[in-house]
Amino acid sequence: MHVKFCGFTQLADIQTAAQLGADAVGLVFYSPSPRAVTSEQARVLLKAVPAFVTVVALVVNMPQDELIELANNVPFDVIQFHGDESPEHCQQLAKVVNKRWIKALRINTDTDALDSVRAQINDFAAAGASSILLDAYHQHKYGGTGARFDWSLIPHDSALPIILAGGLNAQNVAATRDLPIYGVDVSGGIEIEKGKKDTAKMRAFMKAVKHDRWQNVTGVDVS
Repeated sequence: MHVKFCGFTQLADIQTAAQLGADAVGLVFYSPSPRAVTSEQARVLLKAVPAFVTVVALVVNMPQDELIELANNVPFDVIQFHGDESPEHCQQLAKVVNKRWIKALRINTDTDALDSVRAQINDFAAAGASSILLDAYHQHKYGGTGARFDWSLIPHDSALPIILAGGLNAQNVAATRDLPIYGVDVSGGIEIEKGKKDTAKMRAFMKAVKHDRWQNVTGVDVS
C-alpha cells in the first residue's frame, strides 16, 4: 500500500513526511485552494524531498503555457490532473512537458455507477495515465473536502492502479484493507489546519497503514 501526503505549505512538514516514509508528497498549484503554493515556495519545499520520494504536482484546468512554465521551474515527477480535463487533454498536456500523469475522478454517489466509473478509468488508461485517483464529488470544489464517497463504486477490475482519497485519517484508513486499491492519498486527515500538518497525525496514519496493510505482507514490525 502506497501513501501520498498532499497539500504541503511548510518545510518542516514535508521533512517530517519524508522521515516517516511517505511514498509521495503532493503540492497544490491551484490558487483558490487554501493549500496552494507558488513555484517559488515549491522550490524551497522540494529541497527537503530525498531521492525515491515522488513529487506530485496537483493542477486544476491549468492552461498549457502555465504548465510548461511550472515544469520548467519546479522539479516535480508526476502531474495530478484534478479538474475537468478530458483524457485527450491530459495526454496532450503531459506529452508537452514529458511527465507521467494521473487523473482524479470525482465520484458522485448519487449519479455514478460501477460501470460508469469503470468506463471513465478505461478512457484515461487508453490515454496513457499511470494511475487513477478516486475522490468524492463536490458541486463547488475540486477536492480537499474531507468527504467520502461510496466505496462500493470502486471497481475490482480497474484498468489502472487506483489511489483512494477523500475523508481518510488514521482512524478509518484500516477500513480500506479489503478494497482493490494501490494507494491512499490524504491531506485534511493529517492537518492541524488547511496547509499545516500535524506530526502526530502523520505518524499515526503511517503506522495504521503499515500495521493494517504492509505487516501482513512483509512481516515488518513498525511499532
